[in-house]
Amino acid sequence: MKRFVYINDESYQNDYCDNRISNTKYTLLNFLPKNLWEQFRRFMNQYFLLIACLQLWSLITPVNPASTWGPLIFIFAVSATKEAWDDYNRYISDKQANEKEVWIVKNGTRKHIQAQDIRVGNIVWIRENEEVPCDLVLIGTSDSQGICHVETAALDGEIDLKTRVIPLTCVGLDSEQLHKIKVKQIAIQVYPNLIYKAKTEVEFTKGLIIVNFNFSGNETKLGMSRGVPEPKLTAMDAMIDKLTGAIFLFQIAVVVVLGSAGNVWKDTEARKQWYVKYDDDEPWYQILVIPLRFELLCSIMIPISIKVSLDFVKSLYAKFIDWDEEMYDHETDTPAHAANTAISEDLGQVEYILTDKTGTLTENKMIFRRCCIGGTFYGNESGDALRDVELLNAVANNSPHVIKFLTVMTLCNTVIPIKSSSGAILYKAQSQDEDALVNAASNLHMVLVNKNGNTAGQRIKTFVDAVDKYAQLGLRTLCLGWRELESEEYLEWSRSFKEANSALIDREWKVAEVCQKLEHSLEILGVSAIEDRLQAGVPETIEILRQSGINFWMLTGDKQSTAIQIALLCNLISSEPKGQLLYINGRTVDEVARSLERVLLTMRITTSEPKELAFVVDGWALEIILSRYNEAFTELAVLSKTAICCRVTPSQKAQLVKLLKSCDYRTLAIGDGGNDVRMIQQADIGVGISGREGLQAARAADYSVGKFRFLKRLILVHGRYSYNRTAFLSQYSFYKSLLICFIQILFSFLSGIAGTSLFNSVSLMAYNVFYTSIPVLTTVLDKDLSEKTVMQNPEILLYCQAGRLLNPSTFAGWFGRSLYHAIVVFLITVHAYANEKSEMEELSMVALSGSIWLQAFVVTLEMNSFTFVQFLAIWGNFIAFYIINFFISSIPSAGMYTIMFRLCRQPTYWVTLLLISGVGMGPVLALKYFRYTYRPSAINILQKAERSRGPMYTLVNLESQLRSDMENTNISISTPPVKNKNSVYEPLLSDSPISSRRSLVSSSFDIFQPAQSRTTSSFPRNIKAN
Repeated sequence: MKRFVYINDESYQNDYCDNRISNTKYTLLNFLPKNLWEQFRRFMNQYFLLIACLQLWSLITPVNPASTWGPLIFIFAVSATKEAWDDYNRYISDKQANEKEVWIVKNGTRKHIQAQDIRVGNIVWIRENEEVPCDLVLIGTSDSQGICHVETAALDGEIDLKTRVIPLTCVGLDSEQLHKIKVKQIAIQVYPNLIYKAKTEVEFTKGLIIVNFNFSGNETKLGMSRGVPEPKLTAMDAMIDKLTGAIFLFQIAVVVVLGSAGNVWKDTEARKQWYVKYDDDEPWYQILVIPLRFELLCSIMIPISIKVSLDFVKSLYAKFIDWDEEMYDHETDTPAHAANTAISEDLGQVEYILTDKTGTLTENKMIFRRCCIGGTFYGNESGDALRDVELLNAVANNSPHVIKFLTVMTLCNTVIPIKSSSGAILYKAQSQDEDALVNAASNLHMVLVNKNGNTAGQRIKTFVDAVDKYAQLGLRTLCLGWRELESEEYLEWSRSFKEANSALIDREWKVAEVCQKLEHSLEILGVSAIEDRLQAGVPETIEILRQSGINFWMLTGDKQSTAIQIALLCNLISSEPKGQLLYINGRTVDEVARSLERVLLTMRITTSEPKELAFVVDGWALEIILSRYNEAFTELAVLSKTAICCRVTPSQKAQLVKLLKSCDYRTLAIGDGGNDVRMIQQADIGVGISGREGLQAARAADYSVGKFRFLKRLILVHGRYSYNRTAFLSQYSFYKSLLICFIQILFSFLSGIAGTSLFNSVSLMAYNVFYTSIPVLTTVLDKDLSEKTVMQNPEILLYCQAGRLLNPSTFAGWFGRSLYHAIVVFLITVHAYANEKSEMEELSMVALSGSIWLQAFVVTLEMNSFTFVQFLAIWGNFIAFYIINFFISSIPSAGMYTIMFRLCRQPTYWVTLLLISGVGMGPVLALKYFRYTYRPSAINILQKAERSRGPMYTLVNLESQLRSDMENTNISISTPPVKNKNSVYEPLLSDSPISSRRSLVSSSFDIFQPAQSRTTSSFPRNIKAN
């Protein structure tokens, strides 16, 4: 569609919105209802609200409704406060942008207004280095050629300058004429993707970078393309959801069984008791009373505090990343930053890393190293052509070939020379390559001082055959050509180029078509070679992460030969004879199919060989594969640990990430440029590097770092610790809730299966919110191994990748522990006070005290490292339990008057608690000692080495121990493949961290095989132990 803009005509300005921007999610009026709606969209919140509402029915509630309503309101308040704070920060940011002062031209004069008051049709006057406040159409500049250069870092993160030219109809007009314009038109062509192009239809003027305003506020490109990223669900969150569902089903079963038993007991035994009275004519709903009581009684099986606890610790995990000084890049003054606070534990379960090359593995600092001019090679011996005596002499002697070469290198680009106040010439370029070429020519005395007219040199093509020599060295190559034009030919081409450049529709395609008409019959002058050096620490980082069981894919837009050389340099692939690189290429469907089949068959045949196999594919072949042979390529992805994909587009990068995710791998994508954003957003975890290509990747990512080498610490230290801590916290939250619930269920067998609660409402509420939550939150400081040990032994990440700490098996252990502890607490308490003349509140307090004692010992036992904060939280909270209950027992109206005072004076109380602790923790300690002493894992061995200050285990020692773990659990590395495996449960099917990655059951390339040869095969190449 078209939008017609009327300049400085106020009668039309009200047809469009103002320039106020808003990134806020809420307003004062809709915050409460909108926030509650979002919170109640979650199943667990709906469940707890239902339970709280049922407790308002006095006939069925076994406890005071406050025991559920209190924690529920607290949890909702915490979540709402966090949302309100985040939204307030967005409001403050919007307010600063909206109130920024800008210049506009009105009635022939310039004046200051706030950015939010700009309206469609205003003329905005912008000076050099000022921020553009809205979407604009350039109508005049202070440059004699009507050119201005803009940096779009705020829009797309790119720091390289973009060139903008005023329309032809605006050439020659001065600022005075512009000031007198009132009612003129600009037609704006708007496309469905919200990125518009504009063309002036009447004459305008120029001044100091003067522009006409077109789109405002949330109708700008930035505002309309703004969106909220979809939330990412971690593997651990998915597992917790499944375990919650399993507990809910168990709860329903318990409610049905006990509810039915309660009704049977009421109709048989209860009516025989003289102290029980039931009406003969009970309403029909009485049959639901006892089941509903048990539903309320068992509702604490699902811990109400788990979400708040997890959100809290995950926020701390993110802060640990932000505060990590070892991930601070001093060169660029860039700290690590966690933009997503909800997925830190997924870092410890990464299985595939998909990485960009330029700016991610390399520095993206282009240095002119070598060149070949007229068949003569310069810089081969010294590695620096600018210091090659032979080249310097050729320049001094005005060698025709060299002068032509340097002339083309200087002019055929988009570099803009800018003269500083000191007289020095500085260059502003749209790419690092062009900047390196122009500066190299300047060092050879071919200095770009000014540009007059348009150049199309950026369209010069690369001749692959001429650059193989340099490409094998990992250098970026460009072939330079030359052709003299007749005046008539140039004028005709220039007219066509201007028309194409002014087109509203298909502008890029038309410009490319016009340029192709000029680029023929070129005389090849030579080849330039630019070095893009590897970042420091890249080879070591990749090597260590590969040892941890992580596979790498490199996705780059570079040519194949350059990409392969960089992959060799950074340890991504190995050279012969240790490694073998398989090529997938072709220009037709048949060629690609044959090449893919050959590579796939080679992968299958050599699965048992120790040789490291990798494959390389270019963008053309990849496009055919993804559209026609997706299943076969999926099988290849499962078989291969390493891949190099060359000449790939941003959309192809995202497709490859999606393909690996469809195989149920946890993927991490890392890049530094705008072309990596789709890949980063598609991956389970996106990491952006704040590089020379801008900040767009870093802004779109879940995590941002200054250099690639920090990825090692991000995964091995922060990811592993986050996974371990979250696994314990989530299972412990269920344990403490199940413990108190099982005690309630056991008590029901002594109370006529009537659904009566043993504990009072105050105790239940304090139990969930205070007594058991604070100690476990200190797990954020727990470290099973030191950071140094973790970095020296990356193989232990396998335990996280295999889900060893949170799976149905480990959860069953916690479930069994809670049941055993509940039986111990209940039986010892009941037997100890069977002959005592005790009130029910005393029995309740003894059982509650026993539970608190057990949990203090459980948390202490499960901690791997102790700090003063952890000690204070666990045992300080233990003492606080008694202080709080002494205080409550001193209040006559609290329902617990003098209870704690009386109990603490009784020796029976202390003996009972010691007996509960001994019987409850004895088997747990014995089992832990047995495993630690006689069947230690690799982690236990490293812990022993740390505590004994003995020799640290080498990688060979660890690999032997891991293989021993695998043999002890009878897991074969050639486990038959399983089709459609589940992303959560699959790594947990074996108790060993060395579980083979499963593949598709049947070959996806059956179309290439005769019917008699089609067999089911397993593909155990992708084994974490390798």
